Amino acid sequence: MDAPTPTSADGDRSGVSPGADSGGSSRDAGWFGRSPQHQQDGSGSRDAKERIPSRPVTPIRPVGNGADRSRTAPQRPAPAASPTSAQAPAPAPAQESRPAAAPAPSPAPAAAPAPSPAPAPRPAPEPEPPAAVPAPAPEDTSDAGLLRRTMAEIEPIADKVTSYFYALLFLRHPDLRSLFPAAMDTQRDRLFKALLTAATHADDTATLTTYLSHLGRGHRKYGTLPEHYPAVGECLIGALSRYAPESWGPRTQAAWVGAYTAISQIMIDAAAEDELRAPAWWQAEVVAHDMRTPDIAVVTVRPDQPYPFLAGQYASLETPWWPRVWRHYSFASAPRSDGLLSFHVKAVPAGWVSNALVHRARPGHVIRLGAPSGSMTVNHSTDNGLLCLGGGTGIAPIKALVEDVAQHGRRRTVDVFYGARSNHDLYDIDTMLRLQQSHPWLSVRPVVDDGPVGLLSGGIPEAVREFGPWHTYDAYLSGPPGMIRRSVDTLVGIGIPTHRIRHDSIEELVGATT
Repeated sequence: MDAPTPTSADGDRSGVSPGADSGGSSRDAGWFGRSPQHQQDGSGSRDAKERIPSRPVTPIRPVGNGADRSRTAPQRPAPAASPTSAQAPAPAPAQESRPAAAPAPSPAPAAAPAPSPAPAPRPAPEPEPPAAVPAPAPEDTSDAGLLRRTMAEIEPIADKVTSYFYALLFLRHPDLRSLFPAAMDTQRDRLFKALLTAATHADDTATLTTYLSHLGRGHRKYGTLPEHYPAVGECLIGALSRYAPESWGPRTQAAWVGAYTAISQIMIDAAAEDELRAPAWWQAEVVAHDMRTPDIAVVTVRPDQPYPFLAGQYASLETPWWPRVWRHYSFASAPRSDGLLSFHVKAVPAGWVSNALVHRARPGHVIRLGAPSGSMTVNHSTDNGLLCLGGGTGIAPIKALVEDVAQHGRRRTVDVFYGARSNHDLYDIDTMLRLQQSHPWLSVRPVVDDGPVGLLSGGIPEAVREFGPWHTYDAYLSGPPGMIRRSVDTLVGIGIPTHRIRHDSIEELVGATT
């Protein structure tokens, strides 16, 4: 399943390009996805919700080695009882008796000195009481607790579990294989992360519903239908029961069946609602392809029908060369009157989509776009300044945010720090400087790791400390994971509240670069 990528510093999802310096290639996969989102993805209203008939999930039929029987852990032998203070200590060895010597004859007795009084005997020390043993915490036997126990058991062997699940699914339902990408390595990891998310947030209905609703809408682009969910559930139960013998049993199985049924229903209903107002995907023709560096291209496309989005959001892209492989890229501009969309793409090693878009795509080729996602958008109801930190291709959504402020005509202070490894990697600096010349409220500061005289150097976090104060600003970060981590620490340290710091999901950025 796929999910919105961006998050704020305090765990709140907000929404920028998952691409950053990795070329925007956040991996997007079907069925299961990333961590739960705490904000809506800005994809539209819910006015039609009351008109959507619920599509009930077909009950799943458990399969697998352990689904039909209870498995319990072998009984461990009881530990030997240790002596306590209530037990009598072992008796001490008796003193050896010696016969008394015969008295020697002596002359007439003289006056003997008075005998000294015998010292009083010392009382024996009282034995110390045994240390109190804390009582074990009561075991969580709720459904959510049972789900978490299963996940804890299979975590060390997650690869085996997910590989078995997909093998079982494709063996029993070969028609479903076409819904998945050719390479399944990333897919296996996605499944485990989704199960862990569901188990962790099983008793947090609001969070889980937001997360799953987004996944349900996103799965439309894969061709997922309501009747596919029971097949997935049966094979999932089969895999879990096989590899979780310590925690599996009738109650655990019932908890997983109930949880999966609820998960499926939320996703099916969200997809049905989305179907009333948006297509599953858009066809988009490449109309311009501008190589900025040997591995960075600005790709401009024209959708086949109106494509509504907001500056700061992102979309999933699929190329004709790698069907069913989708990656996330941020929009590099605010909405335009001509309807064109631009993306900054960096080709990364083993990046199927990024290399195709940079080195193969040319005007006339047609790609597919998923629905817009993300909520790292400008709040136009306030006059807070914007502090924007963009590293590498992470400058793309920052540029879109600047254009959005300009289109709304409000004079808000916007400070942009544009970072790169070297001066040569500032591939879009001319565009940003032209924007600065046109808008007096905008300040653009290029930052390089090792730069020439006249440029800030040492990295974005270090450069930000030299200016400010920033505690009244809303901060937006987009770039490589390391830059984001250091920048968040810096911004918190100089007084910006965490709920006003928004950035790419570090987890997804790491996944994109690998």
